[in-house]
Amino acid sequence: MASYMLRRFLGSLVVMWAVATLVFFMLRLVPGDPIAAMLADAGGAEEIEAMRRSLGLDRSLLVQYGIWFGNMLQGDLGNSIYGSRVPVTEALAEALPRTLSLSLLAFVIAIVIAVPAGILSATRRNSATDTTVSLLAFLGLSMPDFWLAILLIIVFAANLQWLPAIGYVPLSEGFWPWFSHLILPAIAVGTAFSAIIARMIRSSLLEVLKSDYMRTARSKGLTPRMLMFGHALPNAMIPVITVIGIAFALLISGAVVVENVFAIKGLGRVLIEGILNRDYPIVQGAVLVVSAIFVFSNLLVDLLYGVIDPRIRLN
Repeated sequence: MASYMLRRFLGSLVVMWAVATLVFFMLRLVPGDPIAAMLADAGGAEEIEAMRRSLGLDRSLLVQYGIWFGNMLQGDLGNSIYGSRVPVTEALAEALPRTLSLSLLAFVIAIVIAVPAGILSATRRNSATDTTVSLLAFLGLSMPDFWLAILLIIVFAANLQWLPAIGYVPLSEGFWPWFSHLILPAIAVGTAFSAIIARMIRSSLLEVLKSDYMRTARSKGLTPRMLMFGHALPNAMIPVITVIGIAFALLISGAVVVENVFAIKGLGRVLIEGILNRDYPIVQGAVLVVSAIFVFSNLLVDLLYGVIDPRIRLN
């Protein structure tokens, strides 16, 4: 187990390095000069060249890469080259808690809805409950998250005035201010996620419930509760956990549209602004963080395999 996780960890570091390296070179191969775009009409050729030298962009790509990689190993991701030129770590430290808060709340909402819905749908196959759950899951998958976000704002913020429409409040300022600002975007982000998980649980449970060992367990007189939570659900959760792990990583990196609707400057919005402004350090730092989230999610999924099903041995 330990050797397997060590190999996965080292392999994950290689993946993160490869992704960051590709982004480093691909950004600099895109036509255009970010310095000239920044100064526009405010500076001539001498001013542009002076700023390029001050930022180290006049050096060869390999030299720039070597400097960036060496600084990264020391925890220094550089400074933004656009606007106020804040340190990249500072910009990411401000944005990441917002995205993590939104994603975790959306994740909890989705799981709380999806697990009971998937179990009910599977255990009452072809019933009115199954049809209702399938219809709601189809609607959840069909609704664009930005459209649902706008609808939630109109109903709960504009008309009923129960919740704020935009903004973010840190958890340190109180649970309710934090929760009230995030519940609407979390519902908008988590709706499609809950629909996917509910359908996955239903499909996986139906496969398990008609297996031979489940018929044997029923013949031994086990109660429906023991059959479901002691035998069926643990075996059905293996493919579900895989989907949850991947979807959670996508949830964190893909909430940029909803973040814009609710004016939450999270990680996705910082990354998009960095790409549009050709802000190399910001994009590289954000990509490293997103890569780390994907890697951690996959490692956590591998660990959960052994916890859920002891027959799985990680060698």
